[in-house]
Amino acid sequence: MTMKNKILTLLSSSPIQTFSQIILGGIFIYASIGKIAYPLEFAEIIYNYKILPDYLIGITAIILPWIELISGILLILGILVRYSALILSSLLIIFIIAILINTIRGIDINCGCFSVNPYESKISGFLLITRDLLILIPGIIIVFLNKSSKQ
Repeated sequence: MTMKNKILTLLSSSPIQTFSQIILGGIFIYASIGKIAYPLEFAEIIYNYKILPDYLIGITAIILPWIELISGILLILGILVRYSALILSSLLIIFIIAILINTIRGIDINCGCFSVNPYESKISGFLLITRDLLILIPGIIIVFLNKSSKQ
């Protein structure tokens, strides 16, 4: 067995898949709670990105956290695992692009990832991108290597 096959076998193993589901699902459940509780503050954060048209900000601030919460719960419960991981991974890619756009623009914003306080101290865009890329790893493991029948 080649080293590549050993790594793929390990990553597709049940313990690694379960760990990835718990990590990714837990992160998004945690991230969704403040956004659900404070939709106006989250809308302000979305507005500060200067990417969406104004008419989409309110609906995004209301719907996005519920998508994060429901997908995270389904992932932890092992229901629609691959689909939930695909949704959350897609959101992460969108977040990475949005942060990158603002970093290139030189706009220093609160990402709104885990706190809806628009005045909270800001983290470097490249640090946020690195963090989101690390969070994306469990999603990639699940989407591409999950062999469970509970897709």
